[in-house]
Amino acid sequence: MLKKVFVAPDPGRLRLRSALRAVLGIGLAVALCGLAGHSLAAAITGGLTALLALFTVMDTTVRGQAVTTALFPAVGFPVLALAAVLHDHPQARDAAFLAVVGAGVYARRWGPRGHSLGVLGFMAFFASQFLHTVPGRLPELYAAMLLSLLASSTVRFGLWCYERRLPPAAVVPPLTGGTGFARPTTRQAVQAVAGSAFALAAGQVLSQDRWYWAVGATWWVFVNTASSGETLVRSFRRVLGTVLGLVLGLGVAVPLHGAPVATAALVAVCVFGIFYTAAVSYTWMMLAVTVLAGLLYGLLGVLNPALLVLRVVETGVGALGAVLAVLLVLPVTTHATTDAWIQRALRCVHACTAEAAARLAGSGTADPAARVAELELLLGRVRASLAPLVHPLNPVRARKGRARQVVALLDDCAREVRGLAAVAADPEASHDDRLTAACRRVAAAVEALTAPRTAARAERPAVAAAPQVHAAEPALAHLHGLERALAELAVPLRAPGRPPLIGA
Repeated sequence: MLKKVFVAPDPGRLRLRSALRAVLGIGLAVALCGLAGHSLAAAITGGLTALLALFTVMDTTVRGQAVTTALFPAVGFPVLALAAVLHDHPQARDAAFLAVVGAGVYARRWGPRGHSLGVLGFMAFFASQFLHTVPGRLPELYAAMLLSLLASSTVRFGLWCYERRLPPAAVVPPLTGGTGFARPTTRQAVQAVAGSAFALAAGQVLSQDRWYWAVGATWWVFVNTASSGETLVRSFRRVLGTVLGLVLGLGVAVPLHGAPVATAALVAVCVFGIFYTAAVSYTWMMLAVTVLAGLLYGLLGVLNPALLVLRVVETGVGALGAVLAVLLVLPVTTHATTDAWIQRALRCVHACTAEAAARLAGSGTADPAARVAELELLLGRVRASLAPLVHPLNPVRARKGRARQVVALLDDCAREVRGLAAVAADPEASHDDRLTAACRRVAAAVEALTAPRTAARAERPAVAAAPQVHAAEPALAHLHGLERALAELAVPLRAPGRPPLIGA
């Protein structure tokens, strides 16, 4: 598992850059809060605001990122005020918290900006429970938030804006469909509220002071998941990461007793770990988050082994709430979600091929590189959706093998498409009539794989009898390799007489 984190590809060192920039931005924010004379609670609020601004704001353009960051106070201020005003009214506070949960998840229908502001709203209410915020402390917390946004934005958009030198990021819209409860974001909002209600009630049975940990666990399990299977896997990984973080916290955070200098250094390490591991291992990210929480409790003077154990138990309760919600409340099947992502990936393969062929034919506007970037993101979503099947604890070996075969063949498709795009980028590459014929066969293979299952049974794509390709014809070689991979995909996806890949 550790190897997965440090050996995982990091094109352009983007994960490393993001992690280092986060340490710098959050460190500057906390330092400015200290210089301004803010209390420890305000400094923690400022650091959290800077972390969210750097971690959750994922708009595809720098301008869009700046606009979303500028909107943080418009969401954070009123939510903090609501939580502070209701601090001494438990029933109203709990109802408001559940409303914030539902609104935060529902906001994802508006894309990256809605997601970022939804997360901020939830974390603002969560942090107010963590810090026991009362109305009298709001002015200081508001000032800390503004100061931290200024500091983190100075780093992100001024001192270290590496995004300005990168091509525009590929955009993969979330799965959508229908209205009302047929819309995925609506379903997930209802599920999140139901799961959080369970977590809130059970968490308060365990602890009247730290119950919000259970709600936080439920909330974060729902982030970036789209089906029941994904949520189950994420719940397991969250609990595992928290347990590992508990073990590490007992050996690191507890002995420090809140020593400022050593704690600050370890907090920086944890921040780096959160940003560096988030894209490749949710378990390791949760380990870093758990140790970070322990260090903050040490600074507040309330850390002890029993508190860390309670955090693990509350996390387990929250994960259970998420699992029950996705299984019992408007469930979104893993099969339906996986099938949708696979179909989008296959159509993107066809689009990449068409763009490359047009480029080879002399088109000055065709751009296969953008489609290749989109395909990489789509394959990431396919892997996430198939994670329940390839998980080591999955006992159904046949479906696990088929899922791995699908991932491997889609990776083969991506490799051939990348090679084709690279050939098309060569200004000396020329068009060949055989390219047009091969592209038509690719389109037919994709159509056969993405057609409704009843139609697909009538005719399976066959492996084309590829002619011998000369070494000087790399574009044709990539196309023939792509044809073979698409034809082989028919076995795990469309084989007659075999059950669906995921289930009915």
